[in-house]
Amino acid sequence: MSVTELDVSHIHLGKRPLIVCDVDDVVLQFIDPFQHFLQSLGHEFLPRSFRLHGNIVSKADGTEIEGQRVSRLIEDFFDAQELWQTPVDRVVETLGRLSKEADILFLTAMPPRFQVQRRRLLDSAGLLYPLLASEQPKGPIVHALHASRSFPVVFIDDMAHNLHSVREYMADCLLIHLMPDSPVHRFAPAAADDITRAADWGHAAELIEAHFLSGAFHRAVPAA
Repeated sequence: MSVTELDVSHIHLGKRPLIVCDVDDVVLQFIDPFQHFLQSLGHEFLPRSFRLHGNIVSKADGTEIEGQRVSRLIEDFFDAQELWQTPVDRVVETLGRLSKEADILFLTAMPPRFQVQRRRLLDSAGLLYPLLASEQPKGPIVHALHASRSFPVVFIDDMAHNLHSVREYMADCLLIHLMPDSPVHRFAPAAADDITRAADWGHAAELIEAHFLSGAFHRAVPAA
């Protein structure tokens, strides 16, 4: 599926700044609930690298769970996410405040077939902002949404490669690296030096509000 084939009919951006935000481990807790999910099935996640594959073992004998089975476990978790995932601290009230001055869009990296469950989960938490679920690179998607606009844009993610993807396509976008302080995230690849690391949602909000007050405008880098 190309970016042009994504269903964006439900996204209506106003004449104001845009905040595009990842979901797992940024808006909804992921790594801790996923570990609890694994434990309920007799498995254990060992934080030996910044990967899920290769780090899940049987609690009974320590045998590593093979790759295809791990992929199925991840999909099973997404299918049951409403039973496990909860909002990150301060995200509901912080986005509520920011939504008074900016449009907010969730861009979640997950198979689109689980978007219905994610939509229900976000709605139940009071996070009613538009949602796109896609496994495509995030840079081209943000570019497609914002390229014709001359308002500030912010992108928030816990994965360095997603931040770097958006940077390739969006000149002067405020890029915020926001991730939990977990054993596995300590193995996470570092983002580029010009990408700001936020300690929490309170810090992220300060960065965003200062960016809006600066009056900076953002223009897209022409697509390659």
